[in-house]
Amino acid sequence: MWKQVRRPTLAVIAGAIAVGAGTPLAAQQLTPIGVSYQPAVYWAVPYYIATEKGWWKEAGLEPKFTTFASGAPQVAAAASKSWDVGGTGSAPAVLGSQRFNILTIGITNDESAGNAVMARSNEAAGIAANPSSLKGKQLLVTTNSTGEYAAVACLKKWGLGPKDMQVVNLNQQEIISAFATGTGGLAAVWAPNIYTLEERTGSKVICSGKEANAIIPGALVVRRDFAEQNPDKVAAYLAVYLRAVTWQKAHREETIKMMKTFYEKSGVILPEKYLAREIDTRPTYGLDEQLKLLSGAKSGDATVDKWFKGLGDYLVSTGTLKEAPKGADFITSVYMERVAADPNLKAFAEGK
Repeated sequence: MWKQVRRPTLAVIAGAIAVGAGTPLAAQQLTPIGVSYQPAVYWAVPYYIATEKGWWKEAGLEPKFTTFASGAPQVAAAASKSWDVGGTGSAPAVLGSQRFNILTIGITNDESAGNAVMARSNEAAGIAANPSSLKGKQLLVTTNSTGEYAAVACLKKWGLGPKDMQVVNLNQQEIISAFATGTGGLAAVWAPNIYTLEERTGSKVICSGKEANAIIPGALVVRRDFAEQNPDKVAAYLAVYLRAVTWQKAHREETIKMMKTFYEKSGVILPEKYLAREIDTRPTYGLDEQLKLLSGAKSGDATVDKWFKGLGDYLVSTGTLKEAPKGADFITSVYMERVAADPNLKAFAEGK
């Protein structure tokens, strides 16, 4: 929890978004905001840290959390307005922009190394030596996900395509259960499910999105209608998330301990070596880094536009979308810039 010296600054922040601005912070009503995410994933840890540290309240927000097993049902739920903001994979973010009017307003992390194709340990060497041996075998995958995106890129690297294998659509927990009992030739999973399979079955990563040159960013998202009606709430949400990311970077050991607790709340129990691996292989971004990644978004020339183009092309290749959306149509820097333009909100996001 922050010290009292921060109180005047936080009062300004909260006053900008709460009903009854101008009253003391303690007397102000917190502003509700629906936050969606997927449990036991690295990029969702900032939500837990912010909650434990009391930063939502200090920013004048009262989050109502909703969790989803994967990104496809998560973005679909936006149609019923069951959430306002959140984090998700980049493939669901692209799909959500087309079907459910969802905006991407920031990047949670680079999870290219955290989306991978796994093989059983006794088969990994043979597959690496002769990828064509996979033809006709089952690929267990969560469709319309970053896991599938990485899998498709890996198959392409090996000179194969999805049609060369039997694609079986399962959620991540179903993939783990099936693969552990001998079903499937390959399993397409994302962390921490990668580590769970390693622990349970000794399976090995034989290709990741990073190795297949498929950059996979995680996305901070918002419903377009909510953003347009509540820009200050969206900026405050981003500031809370960025505050937690900044804290993580400076407190590695405590972050690992909090990750362990956060994962265990969802039934994912992992040795700390895997939690450390999450941190080491999945870059996260503070405010200045976010602004650089989003620079040029208005003209569709931002770094993130290039990253998301690959996701759009993938969704077209699977027949999920007829045409890949242009980055400028769903990626915006407006709300991140709003954080940077407000000295108090900027200081909050940077933990100063």
